[in-house]
Amino acid sequence: MRLIKPPTQLKWPDTTKALFLAGSIEMGKAEDWQTAVTHALQNHNITILNPRRDEWDSSWEQSIHNPQFREQVEWELEAQEKCDLIAMYFAPETQAPITLLELGLFAQSNKILVACPDGYWRKGNIEVVCARYNIPLYENLTQLVTAVRDELSL
Repeated sequence: MRLIKPPTQLKWPDTTKALFLAGSIEMGKAEDWQTAVTHALQNHNITILNPRRDEWDSSWEQSIHNPQFREQVEWELEAQEKCDLIAMYFAPETQAPITLLELGLFAQSNKILVACPDGYWRKGNIEVVCARYNIPLYENLTQLVTAVRDELSL
């Protein structure tokens, strides 16, 4: 398993599949579910693209004119465009507005798997989008990891 986090360049061997971990972060409100998924897949030949930046500074202005912020957003968009599969998780204790945006951007990509447990504030919207675009929808993170393994033949 190879792990790539921003701002590291998005390059990996052609012989491995790349998985992007999209989902709840919200400046640390969400559990670090990305690490749990990474651990669950650590013994497989896969590249994991984890947007949870180690040196994130929440004081950065969220503006296109802020080079660190823009670099982060562009890294995430490029990673989702290049990856083979997007695993998307909506943590119930978060709102995850950027993840909702990403679901809309990539809904028709045919490379998304979604987990949205009960309690997520917009679960109904997630259910409708997933049904409309034939996106597999799971109830929890464990089911999502199993689906990732199946989808990528790990």
